[in-house]
Amino acid sequence: MNSVLILGATSDIAEAIAHVYAAKGEDVILAARNCSRLERVKTDMEIRFGKSPELVEFDAENTDSHTDFYKNLPSRPHIVVCVFGYLGDNEKALHDFSEASRIIQVNYTGAVSALNIAAVDMMQKGSGTIIGISSVAGERGRQSNFHYGSAKAGFTAYLSGLRNYLFHKGVHVLTVKPGFVKTKMTAEMPLNPKLTATPQQIARDVVNAAEKKKNVLYSLWMWKYIMAIIRNIPEGIFKKMKL
Repeated sequence: MNSVLILGATSDIAEAIAHVYAAKGEDVILAARNCSRLERVKTDMEIRFGKSPELVEFDAENTDSHTDFYKNLPSRPHIVVCVFGYLGDNEKALHDFSEASRIIQVNYTGAVSALNIAAVDMMQKGSGTIIGISSVAGERGRQSNFHYGSAKAGFTAYLSGLRNYLFHKGVHVLTVKPGFVKTKMTAEMPLNPKLTATPQQIARDVVNAAEKKKNVLYSLWMWKYIMAIIRNIPEGIFKKMKL
């Protein structure tokens, strides 16, 4: 039996993606460090779609547990969505490496560990889709979040190489680069509403892009052009800016 595995399922974007796939009739596995936080999501999905998602414990930071986690899944996924992330405190990370380490561990190391396992499984089957939720923050380091941005930059490069590696093996890899998203994580941030997506918008874009086998998705769409401008600002000017 095929299924959609969502890693980091307690996030707002993950819940929205789960809803879109469930509405399409897919069996969904929700994986998170604290499954008790998913009981509300499970009940809601049972009511909405008449089908109960499986809940599985998953700790992105405990990479030693990832092989057994994947081996013991209730069904083999044909789609794996890596949604988990940790924004962290950039200033704290500069003075306390334990914070910097956690940002790197969650956003890069844990993601690579989990997706490598999924990639090997899909490669052996000769089919499958891997979706990695990265960020536009990875396109250029900024003073406000360079620890998070550098980890996402690494994750973006990893997904690009993985896509290249798996192309001839029948497995597709989609890189998703959201801009501003209205979530619990960004609730206290003063975001421009014209540039800010809802989790539901991101979810629809993600599933549509995966079905069309797109390689890279910016969501909302205008972030592709915003980031093109930011990437091309000369470094001598960029370093003086407060971003």
